[in-house]
Order: sequence, then C-alpha cells, then structure tokens
Amino acid sequence: QLQLVESGGGLVQPGGSLRLSCAASGFTLDYYAIGWFRQAPGKEREGVSCISSSGGYTNYADSVKGRFTISRDNAKKMVYLQMNSLKPEDTAVYYCAAANLGPFGGGPCTVVAGYFGSWGQGTQITVSS
Repeated sequence: QLQLVESGGGLVQPGGSLRLSCAASGFTLDYYAIGWFRQAPGKEREGVSCISSSGGYTNYADSVKGRFTISRDNAKKMVYLQMNSLKPEDTAVYYCAAANLGPFGGGPCTVVAGYFGSWGQGTQITVSS
C-alpha cells in the first residue's frame, strides 16, 4: 500500500530553517514525481515545490524561490524540503504528494495538486517569534 509520511515540522523563529522529510513506502519511488504543498488556516492549498522522478527537474512557487530547496534520494525512498529564511507567512500544514509517471515519465513536474494522486497526512510548520 502506497504511503507517504511527512516529518520535520515544528516551531521556528523568523529567519530560521527547517528540513522536512517525506518517507515513501509501498511503491517504487523512482517512477514518481513528488510535490510539496501547504495549507494555512482559512486559505486554499498552495503548491510549494516539486521534483521529477529522476530528480533532474525541480519547480518552485515564486513565494519560496531562493529560500526552499527540494531534493530526493530514491534509494532511501526519501524526499526533502530544505526551508531557509522562513517567514511568518510560511506557517501552514505541509503535505508531500506523489504522482505516478511510470518508467518513462522523467520529465518536468508541475506544482498543481491535481497532478498528484497520493498524499501524506501533513506536518505543521509554525514560524513565529
């Protein structure tokens, strides 16, 4: 059974850093693009970043470009989101999601929720002094 589990959330001061992890199980990560999304209270879910199945392509929302970095380790079945220079507006529940592209789907990914068919339960990030 395909499962995604996020970890690494917590409380951090503005300007601080956190690294989120997404652990995949029950499937071959190599064939999946992975995305990170977030949802703040009272707001719609927002795409943050994605990485192609091979890791050769990445995509970021304008709001996080230059501050967040997505990476993956297919052998460990892990995807990471390094978040630096955090701002209060980054406060949200962060979700990782997987899109099954098959063995030949290694092209660019898109940070659109409908592109992804499997989702984790989320981890809370709070940026506050």
